[in-house]
Amino acid sequence: MMRSLLLLTAAFVSCTAPRPSIQPAVPQPGAAHQPPIKGNAASPDPKSIPSPVVPSGPIKPPSLVRASLSGIAIEAVSFDSRSHYLAVADQPDGPGSKWPDCRAAGKAGSGIAAINAGFFTPEGGPLGRVIANGVSTGGINRGSSLGSGFYVCSSSGNMELIRRERFKGGHQALQSGPFLIENGRAIGGLSGKQSSARSFVACDGGCRWIIARTGACSLSALANALEGQSIGSTRLSQVLNLDGGRSSEIWASDKVTSGPRFERPFWNKPVRNFLIVSPRP
Repeated sequence: MMRSLLLLTAAFVSCTAPRPSIQPAVPQPGAAHQPPIKGNAASPDPKSIPSPVVPSGPIKPPSLVRASLSGIAIEAVSFDSRSHYLAVADQPDGPGSKWPDCRAAGKAGSGIAAINAGFFTPEGGPLGRVIANGVSTGGINRGSSLGSGFYVCSSSGNMELIRRERFKGGHQALQSGPFLIENGRAIGGLSGKQSSARSFVACDGGCRWIIARTGACSLSALANALEGQSIGSTRLSQVLNLDGGRSSEIWASDKVTSGPRFERPFWNKPVRNFLIVSPRP
C-alpha cells in the first residue's frame, strides 16, 4: 500500500531579506565625545510602537539627497532595506584604531555609504551596547537620553529603530539617542541650547531608510524641522540621533546616485564606530 505525501511550502514575503551574511564592516575611528545627559525627559510612552508600512513599488537604488528644512542643511543617503542593510562597524581597540573615518570604514566593509554612529567615553569605550556581526561589547546605557534608543538588525535581516525598553538583542545593534521623531511626531523636552552638526538614522516604519548629516543646529530645532517631513522618498516616521559635533561625518560612494560625496571637516576627531550601508547578499 502506497501513500502520497503532499508537502506544502508557504513563503512569507516581507520588506526584509533573509538573513544577510553580514560582512565585516568593522570601522574604528575617533570623534568628539559628548557627556552623558541624565534622565530622559524626551521619552514618550514606551508602549508607543509605530505601525508598519507595507512596502510598495519598485526598489529604488540608493541615492544622495540634499535638503534644507527650516534653514537646516541636510545631506542624506536614502536606501531601501529590501536591497541594503545597515551593518555596525566597531573598533574594539578604540577610536581610530582601524579606520580614520567613515569612508575608510565603509570601503573596508564593502559598503556603498557610511556615517559615524554611537557615543563613546573619554577612554574610547562605547557609551552603550554595541553588537557588530554578532559580537557584543559595552553595557546597556540605562541612565542617559544618549542611550534611549537602538538601531537593531535581527539575524533574519529585519531592521528597526526601537526604544531601549524593547531591546532584546540582535545580530547588529547600536545604542544611541535621543529619539528626535517617533510616529512622525517631534519629541518634546529636547535641548534647544547647543548648536552643532548632527548625525541621525531614520526610517518610514517600513523599507525606506536614510542616514544623514546636518549643518549646525540644536536637537530641539532639528526635531521640529523634521516633523511631518520626508527626505527623498523616506517619510520620517522614526528618527534616532547619533553622535554629533566633531564626530559628525558622512560618505557616499560612486555607487550611490548623485555620489560620490565625503563630508568630514578637518577639525573632526576619530570615532568609535560606524553604520555602513551594505548590499544584501
